[in-house]
Amino acid sequence: MSAIPGALAVHHVAYTVPDLDQAVTFFTEVIGAQLLYRSGPVNDPDGDWMTRQLGVHHRAAAYVAMLRLGPVTNLELFEYSSPDQRRELPRNSDWGGHHLAIAVTDVDAAAAYLRAQPGVQVLGRPETVADGGPIDGDRWVYFRAPWGLQLELIDLPPGLPYERQTEARLYRPTQNWS
Repeated sequence: MSAIPGALAVHHVAYTVPDLDQAVTFFTEVIGAQLLYRSGPVNDPDGDWMTRQLGVHHRAAAYVAMLRLGPVTNLELFEYSSPDQRRELPRNSDWGGHHLAIAVTDVDAAAAYLRAQPGVQVLGRPETVADGGPIDGDRWVYFRAPWGLQLELIDLPPGLPYERQTEARLYRPTQNWS
């Protein structure tokens, strides 16, 4: 099996948001993240660093926040201004579509909590996968942050059916992060 030499783990996931203050407030006050730092602006208005290093317009500028979600997940948030910026969020079915899944002990209680938060939209009702497939028993529901970012609540029970076919196991947290 090939791999990146020296790879240790995923360090962080990152999302570009329309309003960094709003996103930091949402993740810290509603989701329970810890703000680690904020920085910016990151820019190089007279050079090509932004294009060369980040693949964005050379006059783009970004403000950045790094948050911690639970014991191991770092979440980096960017707010960019750029002359060629597109302002539509991709749907899950679009190329580049994405969502962030948060493991919880009770999907129904977490969904009820989120329904009561201003601007949060819980999509549908929590469901349990009962198809006999690889994640049979998984309980989940999607929701959207106030600016439209898609997230998921998930509770995967131990001993999923796929585990009978492999020694690989999904990471399963053992304690609450709050």
